[in-house]
Amino acid sequence: MRICLVTPFAWSQPHEVNDHVAGVAGALRGRGHEVTIVAPSTRAADLLAGRRALAGGRREEVIAVGAAVPVSRRSQLGVPVGVQANLRQALGLGFDVVHGFEPGLPSLSYLALRDAGALTVATFVSPNRLGYPPARSAREKLLARVDALIALNEDVRAAAEQRFPGDYRLLSPGVDVGLFAPQPKRQLIVLELRPNERVVARSVMRALRELPGWELVLLRTRPLIARPAIPRDLAPRVRVRTARDQESRAALLGETAIFVPGLLGVRRVTLEAGAAGCAVVRPKGIESQPELAAAAAARLAEDEALRLREGERAREAAETQTFDAVAAELDDLYASLASRRRPRRWQEDPLAGRPWIVADLHMHTSWSHDCSIDAAELVDHAEAEGLGAIAVTDHNVFGGALEAADYARDRGVVVIPGEEVKTEGQGEVIGLFLQKEIPRGMSFADTVAAIREQDGVVYVPHPFDRLHAIPDPRTLHRHLADIDVLEVYNARLLFEAFNDEALRFARKYDLTVGAGSDAHVLQGVGTGAVRMRAFDGPEEFLLSLRSAEVLRRPKPLAYLQSLKWVAQVKERVR
Repeated sequence: MRICLVTPFAWSQPHEVNDHVAGVAGALRGRGHEVTIVAPSTRAADLLAGRRALAGGRREEVIAVGAAVPVSRRSQLGVPVGVQANLRQALGLGFDVVHGFEPGLPSLSYLALRDAGALTVATFVSPNRLGYPPARSAREKLLARVDALIALNEDVRAAAEQRFPGDYRLLSPGVDVGLFAPQPKRQLIVLELRPNERVVARSVMRALRELPGWELVLLRTRPLIARPAIPRDLAPRVRVRTARDQESRAALLGETAIFVPGLLGVRRVTLEAGAAGCAVVRPKGIESQPELAAAAAARLAEDEALRLREGERAREAAETQTFDAVAAELDDLYASLASRRRPRRWQEDPLAGRPWIVADLHMHTSWSHDCSIDAAELVDHAEAEGLGAIAVTDHNVFGGALEAADYARDRGVVVIPGEEVKTEGQGEVIGLFLQKEIPRGMSFADTVAAIREQDGVVYVPHPFDRLHAIPDPRTLHRHLADIDVLEVYNARLLFEAFNDEALRFARKYDLTVGAGSDAHVLQGVGTGAVRMRAFDGPEEFLLSLRSAEVLRRPKPLAYLQSLKWVAQVKERVR
């Protein structure tokens, strides 16, 4: 499988997200996948190599698409146009999966998931990197394009679900247990320094006075973290050290006996300490009483047997969270996503030789509450317009479809009886080739089941028209296998982008596509349709749609809407 991992952080600089991406990439390559990392960089050599790879159309292990820009939830800087162009070119190299990390920031990852035509996965790493995009509609649009959501811990999942609701899979950050192998331990305590957490450091330094022979290292895993004041009597035994990359941390943690993580520390560093066999301090209630960390560290320092047991337990836990284990879960995830795509079973048109007809698959009669077209008049008009088939799909009623079908028995147009059913908070679903009415107000799943009971066809209309009730992305992805036809062109949508989004979605999963006018006035009939082979029954209908051509013949929406309003006013006057 060809996999693209996109990180928004400079590949030339140490970062916890890049550590995860690099480890996962290596493990996936070990499982036989072709993996390309797309990232910004501050190194000129990386940028030159990236330009050469893009110019040659080659998938390399790492492609730097541009210079790094500050990335944070407070940043107002957008991704430069040139970098966006390079990213689009990189995504066009032909990937099966595009996996973006921290897309809750205005960055390469967000753009990659928004623009990729491949299957997409989003991973959230920190709860502090959420808040983008600001508009709800933009977030919903992104969710509709993301096929799987991943969080690297429970706190991240809880925070991400507030802005990007969906079904999250929990994965470990991953660790290289070979690099972080336990070494002979010294009487050394390492405390992870974090901004605004000096009270923990001060309490541990006070406890150090009662621990003769023990030393303390204040570890900075991020730049520009201020050091606390170190008492003079402890200065020979306390030092500050910066270790932002895995190699330098491995050398330090390998000889460390006790590790004290920050209250809001980097989860990866705690996992690395466990892999190195450190006894990790994690007392309950430390969030409200930070001084408990000092008491726990002192107890471990004084009790060697306890310290050894805690170190062995931490190592055993880390051995189940290797990058290989993470890659195995991702491998299963990618394979399950690939299975969502519909296989193309027919290489040739099974209805070749049948005449071509034009079919409008979505329209209404006076049985709908917002339409005044008589069913017989609709059939006459459709025949006069040269349509070979129409689907009558009134809102939550079935009488208009039956009336039109009965009137058209000896006419030159085929009427497909249908109904546009309003579900309970999950948009609308059209059932085609129905025999009886389906009640409104059921769940999406129950509505689909009711259509299936009649051997009907499940047709999802205007799935991304956010100005109307539509299925949320979670519902749409859960019911991919239930969708027989996805409407990719509706002539009554205000914004053409909604139709484009539906077409993109259908292409992504190889869904059978349909189109309709959604006509509420006669002048709108046929403005959206498909050119397809003549069919007999629902099975041939679906076969014919596989080789159909979508016809876009729109008329101004303001014109059609005004006609609808006039007709409604006349109806009320009567």
